[in-house]
Amino acid sequence: MPFDRSATTPAGEVARLSPLVRRLIAGNGGPMTFTGTCSYIVGQGTVAIIDPGPDDPAHVARLLKAVAGETVSHIVVTHTHRDHSPAVPALKAATGAIVVGCGPHRAARELAAGEVNRLDAAADRDYAPDLVMADGDAISGQGWSLAAVETPGHTANHLAFTLAEEKTLFSGDHVMAWSTTIVAPPDGSMAAYMASIDKLRGMEHSVYRPGHGGPVVEPQRFLRGLVQHRRLREAAILGRLLAGDETIAAMVPPIYQGLATALHGAAALSVLAQLEDLVLRGVVSCDGLLPGLESRYRLA
Repeated sequence: MPFDRSATTPAGEVARLSPLVRRLIAGNGGPMTFTGTCSYIVGQGTVAIIDPGPDDPAHVARLLKAVAGETVSHIVVTHTHRDHSPAVPALKAATGAIVVGCGPHRAARELAAGEVNRLDAAADRDYAPDLVMADGDAISGQGWSLAAVETPGHTANHLAFTLAEEKTLFSGDHVMAWSTTIVAPPDGSMAAYMASIDKLRGMEHSVYRPGHGGPVVEPQRFLRGLVQHRRLREAAILGRLLAGDETIAAMVPPIYQGLATALHGAAALSVLAQLEDLVLRGVVSCDGLLPGLESRYRLA
């Protein structure tokens, strides 16, 4: 995949991206967040703020300074990871805006017997929207409108938002230019993720503005690349099974050669997501009722 890891504007600096869109990056950069979470301000005068970011008073203060003299009518949330939604209460208290977008955090499936949700700490379970948006639901302000596009996969409640006036999609963590998206069970689902990619391939946008990093400037070409990337990753997993590997722990090092050991846990969850999909499709079988990190796998 030709990822774009070129530098974005510094965290804390308001960047004008288009006539209707400004961006402010939170100061939470890291291996999983790149340069930090992108909060977007949509409109002029009466505005919406998309993904207010982590529970960081300094970032909230910078957002409020960026919209000084304007009315924040809506706070819009793509999904409930702690780098995207925990700033909602502080921003709502300061602006009186309506909180809209995704529903409360939920898993893509039930936990298997004995399974521990290793992603629980990443979930914002305090998020409480005023209005849950479904596919096609829209909000609007002076000169702008945002329509919800259901894109589950990264999380079960993930939404993207179309800004029709600029043919733009705010893609959250579903599609990002700097990296592939982490799809990690039980919160995420590879089958749902791939279905959401197919859904976007049937839509026309000029640019995606993701939750981390810079824009996706050729969306349809990039989506084709993502599909090919997942197919290659699937082929690599099938190759490890053919070579005799039965566990995820055995598969991760040869599949993710050169990956920092600290990221092997995230890689294992990504492999689990692919294996869940392969089991669902009858290509692979496993012991136990549901695929898990400790399960043993074999070609069906």
